[in-house]
Amino acid sequence: MNTRVLVMLSLFVGIGAVLHAIVPPFFLGMRPDMMLAMMFLGILLFPKLPYVLILSIATGFISALTTTVPGGQLANLIDKPVTGLLVFGIVLMIRPLRHSKWGAPALAAVGTVISGTIFLSLVLYVIGLMQASFSVMFLTVVLPTAALNLAFMAIIYPIAVSILRRSSINEVLPVSSPSISKGN
Repeated sequence: MNTRVLVMLSLFVGIGAVLHAIVPPFFLGMRPDMMLAMMFLGILLFPKLPYVLILSIATGFISALTTTVPGGQLANLIDKPVTGLLVFGIVLMIRPLRHSKWGAPALAAVGTVISGTIFLSLVLYVIGLMQASFSVMFLTVVLPTAALNLAFMAIIYPIAVSILRRSSINEVLPVSSPSISKGN
């Protein structure tokens, strides 16, 4: 494993934790999970299984520590690694499209919906309110968070790619993409 990549991924987790802490709650103490956008950014930029596992487990632990949702600790510990692996699978399937203008933002939105579905299912199962609460919470928290992560990724992804292209970490990024070139 490349130490520079691990440092970069830890920065993504740290930035996500700060964003997660400062964003106000939407509905019943649930706040949009901005850590997801940073996790997806790490998965897109460094799509290798060991990096994805470390990133998603670290994101799950930090999310569990900072959650304000009752039952959210266990849900975050399960949700983030599962979501990370599913998004990694999607990234591998759509390899040519992930660097397109809307590939990364769309992936962030889809990944947020996947994560929100897993998280809400686990939380509502733990609390025992699985009846009508899921659809209300999905519409009031997950969908607005997906839209927010889509917009955030549309802004941050090109910036991150530009920074990595100029750094010594760019050896990890794919060369074949037209939007990313190897060199300084």
